[in-house]
Amino acid sequence: QVQLVESGGGLVQAGGSLRLSCAASGRTFSSSAMGWFRQIPGKERDFVAAISRGGAATVYADSVKGRFAISRDNANNAVYLQMNSLKPEDTAVYYCAGRRSPSTSKSLSGYDDWGQGTQVTVSS
Repeated sequence: QVQLVESGGGLVQAGGSLRLSCAASGRTFSSSAMGWFRQIPGKERDFVAAISRGGAATVYADSVKGRFAISRDNANNAVYLQMNSLKPEDTAVYYCAGRRSPSTSKSLSGYDDWGQGTQVTVSS
């Protein structure tokens, strides 16, 4: 099992940038693909980005492709989400997720471990 804690959320103006971090603990982190999801109140949790165990493979939602970048540091048990050119529609709670598989997934049900989330608010 992997314990996950997100940080880095906050309030930013449209066009700005934020970098989310996810600190992981647990011996299985380096063997786990990781992902970021986001959720607006009253809506389903949506896929944002994922990265494979070693970091060679990444996948993104169409809505963030070209603006967001996911990365990981296995030596420090961390995964990041660099968010650029932010839009008001990016406003959501962002969740870090761990998958007990080395390969990426866009599916909510494909992830086993979740953080508590960090709020990102983009003002227009």
